[in-house]
Amino acid sequence: MTQSTNFSIQVPSEDPKKKERQEDKDKLPGTSKPSVDAKKDGKEDEGEELSEEDQQLKNELEMLVERLKESNTSLYRPALETLRTLIRTSTSSMTSVPKPLKFLRPHYPGLQELYEGWPASEDKSLFADILSVLAMTYSDTQPRGTLRYRLLSAALRPSDSPLSVPGSWGHEYVRHLAAELGEEYAYREQELALEPGKDKKSLTQFPGTIDDLRNLAKQCAIFLLTHNAEPDAVDLLDELEIVDEIAQLVDENTFSRVCLYMIRCVNLLPPPDDVAFLRTAHTIYVQYHKFPEALALAIRLGDPELIREDFNAPGNPLMKRQLAILLARAQIPLEWLQPHTTDEEGDGDGDADLEDDQEEFPEDIMECFSNVQLSHYFREFGKELGVLEPKSLEDVYKSHLENTRPGSTANVDSARANLAGTFVNAFVNAGFGNDKLMVEAEEGSSWIYKNKDHGMMSAAASLGLSLLWDTDVGLSQVDKYTYSSEEYIKAGAFLATGILNTNVRTEADAAIALLGDHVDNKSVLLKISAIIGLGFAYVGSHREDILLILLPIVADDGVTMELASMTALALGFIFLGSENGDVTGTILQSFMDRFERVDASLDEKWARFMALGLGLLYLGLQDASDATLETLKAIDHPISKTAQIIVEACSFAGTGNVLKIQAMLHHCDEHIDTSPKEKEKDKEKNKDGNDQKRDDLFQAFAVIGIALIAMGEDVGAEMSLRQFNHLMHYGEPTIRKSVPLAIGLVSASNPQLPILDTLSKYSHDNDLHVAINAIFAMGLVGAGTNNARLAQMLRQLAGYYYKEPDCLFMVRIAQGLVHMGKGTIGINPFFCDRSIMSRGAVAGLLATLTAFTDAKAFILDKYHWMLYFLAPAMYPQFLITLDEDRNSIPVTVRVGQALEIVGQAGKPRTISGFQTHQTPVRLGTTERAELATEEYIPFAHVLEGFIILQKNPGWEKEDKMEL
Repeated sequence: MTQSTNFSIQVPSEDPKKKERQEDKDKLPGTSKPSVDAKKDGKEDEGEELSEEDQQLKNELEMLVERLKESNTSLYRPALETLRTLIRTSTSSMTSVPKPLKFLRPHYPGLQELYEGWPASEDKSLFADILSVLAMTYSDTQPRGTLRYRLLSAALRPSDSPLSVPGSWGHEYVRHLAAELGEEYAYREQELALEPGKDKKSLTQFPGTIDDLRNLAKQCAIFLLTHNAEPDAVDLLDELEIVDEIAQLVDENTFSRVCLYMIRCVNLLPPPDDVAFLRTAHTIYVQYHKFPEALALAIRLGDPELIREDFNAPGNPLMKRQLAILLARAQIPLEWLQPHTTDEEGDGDGDADLEDDQEEFPEDIMECFSNVQLSHYFREFGKELGVLEPKSLEDVYKSHLENTRPGSTANVDSARANLAGTFVNAFVNAGFGNDKLMVEAEEGSSWIYKNKDHGMMSAAASLGLSLLWDTDVGLSQVDKYTYSSEEYIKAGAFLATGILNTNVRTEADAAIALLGDHVDNKSVLLKISAIIGLGFAYVGSHREDILLILLPIVADDGVTMELASMTALALGFIFLGSENGDVTGTILQSFMDRFERVDASLDEKWARFMALGLGLLYLGLQDASDATLETLKAIDHPISKTAQIIVEACSFAGTGNVLKIQAMLHHCDEHIDTSPKEKEKDKEKNKDGNDQKRDDLFQAFAVIGIALIAMGEDVGAEMSLRQFNHLMHYGEPTIRKSVPLAIGLVSASNPQLPILDTLSKYSHDNDLHVAINAIFAMGLVGAGTNNARLAQMLRQLAGYYYKEPDCLFMVRIAQGLVHMGKGTIGINPFFCDRSIMSRGAVAGLLATLTAFTDAKAFILDKYHWMLYFLAPAMYPQFLITLDEDRNSIPVTVRVGQALEIVGQAGKPRTISGFQTHQTPVRLGTTERAELATEEYIPFAHVLEGFIILQKNPGWEKEDKMEL
């Protein structure tokens, strides 16, 4: 052994003098030259010599293998037990290949042959276990050997045996087994797909059925769950298509990590796996009485049954209030919270049942659900932040900082400048109810008269935005304008009534009382204003009584396309995501009738709003829109393709569905020539009966559709920005002018530096349509953030475009949006740690962007009031902590950038770069808050919006103990 060691040390040396000395030494008496066999043996041991301990282990293992080959069966059990002990002690922590596995590897084929000759017995079961572990070293030449011997072992032993648990062989063995389980299951499923008639068991050489594989997977999952490998456990059960069974395997220590991982996976999964994961996580949360988390998932699923169960589950009245606050933020219809009435069965007592159900909810719960205190808390919040004082237009514009050329006079239209001032004043002072132009001063009415025609309408409507959510004071302020002799002012007052009721549901239900009668007004302007006002006031409410008022207008093919489209849009707002058959059927019938009459109404610019109204009915419902899409294909008109894209994009809004995004990109490939020459050719073709008009509007909505689908998921949203960059380089004019709008939608109220730079570049585009939309998109991206860099960019643009009235008007609008609510109101549609999509907010944003698909014809013409479509998306970005009586209490919180903590061990930090504040505090789109101490226990899982706190009973005791 010593000679061998010396020899191995001297081999690498290439020094000739050393070689000579060694040769002389070998010639001395009493020394012998190492044999060639010794050299070979040295190389066989992985290029290194064995220590005495290793050699002893190797000899012992070889002796145990020999014993298994002997005819004396009494030696088998002790030999197997010793092998098991040696292997188990070495595989408990695997940083390199364990010595027993390395030394037994050459004997593996012989042991396999030996195993086949043994009769069935408990010893053979143990032998199969050992071969299962050894098979890990042969996985490259004999795939899934570990699983094969595991299944053979299980078949030979009772199920209650302690050896039947895979975890007894260590973590690495379980991970290896889990990987082979997935492979075997996939193999069987694939073979079955090729040969459907065969039995699954006969498709493989392996023992065991699909159920055996799944039972083994569950055993592996239990081990993984108890050893901080929750993601591995979820992935394994998902591969074997039994992920829902993890609900029975989790415990109170592991369920939260499992649910967090499953929820984060949802955006990366194809349907129907995404829904299965959400439902499984929901089941687990309900199991452990985590009602806010469960309700948040029920809202994401859009399942009225689950929402009702989760809301009614907790007995604690404080928890119930917190859940009502969450439902109010998500704009869930009240009807979803009540048991189904039996009217459908024809007994006629549904109305009575409904009244009884409404009485069940206590007043405090209804107050939380109705959002009636939102205005009060918002103004208190403004007072705490010191932004209660109204801002003037100059405070926003800061004209003295604009870079205009000295001595040059701008081409200013005073009416256009006043109109811009109206919107800026409304957006900046929104919700505070004390702006200088309209509310506070007597000049309110005189400011209205500083505008012309439709400008007066927007000025009167701006009152609704200033008094946003304040239904008590707001209605009395707006009321005086409803009696104006000027039709435009009256129309603006109707809009204002709807706007100030947005996201608030009062017991008085004033909006329908004030606006319902004017739906039949002879004046089209007043009619449309009342209808849109109802749409604002009842976003997402699914109110059947409003359906009866509005539906006949859409059904009447004698009304103008403008009126029919605006009514369809209002119905889309009210019946968001309801898949309402009456509304869907009526809108589709209206399209069909107008198509069959071959009138020009479907060619009008208004038709896109009717298509949007149809799309909003399917918002977030995924495959539910298939039948409607098929019906639209039967209409041989360009608007049909636009409607199909809108409906499909709305159906998959916020899902991140890659296939749907690819479909939208394919629509952007087509080259549609809308030049005058081509239109002439079309007219000639039409004479021959080949009626095929050219229209590229569908491409504009395909671009917006990409953003709409991708915006719910960070990776998809980031990738979509890259696609927009390509579209901007190679796309048609209609695509190029839609790209900025799509960027604005993906990043609403979330101003990231690369996005601001991109939009700033587009805002100087040679095509003014692109520039105008880019400027507006800058406003969307910075909405309610007071972003200083963005404000500076807009001031530079004001100087750059001082001779372009349209562009300057849009710069002013963008400035108003950036300072929306003095930096306290955002328009991002995602809340609750960006996990839930507000359908009302998405509807508002889409309606606004639809108007910007032809800004010259809508916003920059006389329909600038469409900027108020943003009202349903506007919501305060704050954290207000409330005590048990719903009074605001100051609590110390940390606010910082949200971090992803899925799969991290221990209790990692959820925020970075945090600052400590006293509530109430403003929260940015990507920010997260956590309580700084354990003095209070929150009733919500995400600290955002209104949070009810309860004093921690153990807090004072801990305090005293420390003292």
